[in-house]
Amino acid sequence: MQNPNILEMKEISKEFTGVKALSNVSFKVGQGEIHCLVGENGAGKSTLMKVLSGVYPHGTYSGDIVFEGQVQSFTRISDSVKAGIAIIYQELALFPDLTVYENIFAGNEVKNGAVVDWNRTIIKAKEMLQKVNLSVNPEMLVKDLGVGKQQLVEIAKALSKNVKLLILDEPTAALNEDDSENLLELLRELKKQGITSIMISHKLKEVIAIADKVTVLRDGRTICTLDAEKNEISENVIIKNMVGREIEDIYPKRSGQQFGPDVLEVRNWTAYDPQLGRNVAENLSLHVRKGEIVGIAGLMGSGRTEFALSIFGNPKGYKLQGELRMNGTKRSFKTPKDAIEAGIAYVTEDRKGDGLFLIQDIKQNISAANLNGVSRQGRINLNEEVKIANEYKRSLNIKAPSVEQIVGNLSGGNQQKVSLGKWLFVGPSLLILDEPTRGIDVGAKFEIYTIMNKLIGEGLSIIMISSELPEVLGMSDRVYVMAEGEIKGELTAAEADQEKIMKLATQ
Repeated sequence: MQNPNILEMKEISKEFTGVKALSNVSFKVGQGEIHCLVGENGAGKSTLMKVLSGVYPHGTYSGDIVFEGQVQSFTRISDSVKAGIAIIYQELALFPDLTVYENIFAGNEVKNGAVVDWNRTIIKAKEMLQKVNLSVNPEMLVKDLGVGKQQLVEIAKALSKNVKLLILDEPTAALNEDDSENLLELLRELKKQGITSIMISHKLKEVIAIADKVTVLRDGRTICTLDAEKNEISENVIIKNMVGREIEDIYPKRSGQQFGPDVLEVRNWTAYDPQLGRNVAENLSLHVRKGEIVGIAGLMGSGRTEFALSIFGNPKGYKLQGELRMNGTKRSFKTPKDAIEAGIAYVTEDRKGDGLFLIQDIKQNISAANLNGVSRQGRINLNEEVKIANEYKRSLNIKAPSVEQIVGNLSGGNQQKVSLGKWLFVGPSLLILDEPTRGIDVGAKFEIYTIMNKLIGEGLSIIMISSELPEVLGMSDRVYVMAEGEIKGELTAAEADQEKIMKLATQ
């Protein structure tokens, strides 16, 4: 028997300065179901959910929101929260300098009369943390948690309210496989309790594993809704509807590969973090050849990013030991500027927080790491900056009206291309990509992989850090597996598989 609909969004249209983000989108969600919303970046998924939650208030869009049988006119987020709708955005909305328990109940304080009851708050926070399978001290500061654990705090915060409909925007983007599976299991448990969930995700295997129904958006329109009970949900069907074409192999093949000499060689490399009081990388030895993609796999906290930062000029101030050679010459980098000048570029996993200036435009972001490249006699040549930016816009297929477009208004995939353009403009010989496709859709992933292959063909070398094992296996020529700051094994592309990588990663 079909569930009655807890939510209907009817003929929703939304414009931004003449650009139609949503065009007559209709969307139904049954009571107690897990409904996944998928589509390429820019398809309108997050915009639709912001309409639902009151971020875009009633009157700024056309169409109707019907929740629990009543037409709603949410004018602010607190209106949708009051109705029982909680939304968790891709960008975490936590207070880093407050404790876990303060964050969970921020704006929803546990009071005794007019006074906040902190003892009861901590007890209730522990209950919420248990619900999301997060074993941390609620008195810890949020900034001392990893990104994955912060995401779970966000979910605990949402569950602390009287939730009837839980919306999650890319909830597993920053989580490792175990944490992701815990979250999916949590959604199944909440379903048993009658809580309805809408999940936006680019991880199609998770979508297939969890969804009762899948709605596909493309270019701001509803394309279809697929039903698991009718066996309509499969990866090929979802991809075809998302991108409007079939992608036979998301990992484009390279042919005729010939590797050159070592571009980078690291021997007995140890990085000690004075703040943590321990080694974050220990006795690592690896090498990367010219024209090679080397994958670094491992679970969250394995030390992959810490290692990358330690060789990229050591911005975190680790105490380093060991030897680093670039093109056979022993080098020592005191700052990222030194590493950049030696030919190393690093595309961070946190493009919004560390990688880009979101309030600036495309051309300003692309030139940011190499202002000398667009300057004459100490002044920026604006015409040259525009010319360079347009070259990268064209070569990387950055979808935007012009290079004057503010980067914060671009989709995740296009932001990642801008971040790539920024670092390619410094002319590196070694490019470190940290989670290069995190939070971007399958079509944009294919484009990023194609760009990577093109760069390799031009003689660049790439270190790719990724938590997605299919990506590691699909793109790497060799794979190093890390755990607890150590390299636990090295595998060629021919011998690597998910089972071997996971076995090494959990040693």
